[in-house]
Amino acid sequence: MASLTPTEPAVTTEEHAFEPRPYANPYLAGIGLGLVLLSAFVFMGRGLGASGAFNSTIAWLLSLVAPGYAASNEFLARYLDVPGHPLKAWLVFEVLGVFAGAVLSGVLAKRMSRTVEKGPRASVTLRLGFAFLGGFLMAFGAALGRGCTSGQALTGGAILNAGSWIFMMCFFGGAYGAAWFVRRQWR
Repeated sequence: MASLTPTEPAVTTEEHAFEPRPYANPYLAGIGLGLVLLSAFVFMGRGLGASGAFNSTIAWLLSLVAPGYAASNEFLARYLDVPGHPLKAWLVFEVLGVFAGAVLSGVLAKRMSRTVEKGPRASVTLRLGFAFLGGFLMAFGAALGRGCTSGQALTGGAILNAGSWIFMMCFFGGAYGAAWFVRRQWR
C-alpha cells in the first residue's frame, strides 16, 4: 500500500471506502448481450427468456401439493411432461445464471447494498408496493403474451418476429405513457 503524505488524509469513513465503480457503457453492454444471445442460439439451439423458468418452478411446486390438479391443468402439465425433473429445464438454469451473474457483477462493481431505491416523495412501502404491482402485471402479461419481455424482445426480435417487434413498441409506448402518472415518486 502506498504511504500517505501529510496532504492526503486517510479515508476512514465506510461511505468512501466502498465507492462504486461507474456503470458499464450501454453500447458495449448491448453488444455483449447480443453476443450472449448469439451464443445461446449457437450452443443451446434456443434463445433467451425467463418466464418459462418460473412456470416450471410453479408447476413443480403445485405438483407437490396437488399432483392431480397439476397433471390435469393443460398449462401446467406441459411443464411437468419434460424428460427428467421440471427444474432441469434450460430456462431454470438460465435464470439461476442470470441471478448469480447479477450478484457477482454487483459485488465486483461494489454496488451491493441493502437499500431500496426510491424518490424523495415515496416511502419504502409505496416503492415496494409499486414494484410488486408492476412485477405482477408483467407476469400476468407474460402469461397472456406467451412469453416474457426478455423472450419477446431479445429472442423474438432477433429472429425478426413481427409480433415481438409490435410487442416491444407497445411495451415502450405504454411505459412512456405510464411514466407521467408515477413521475412524482422520483422527484
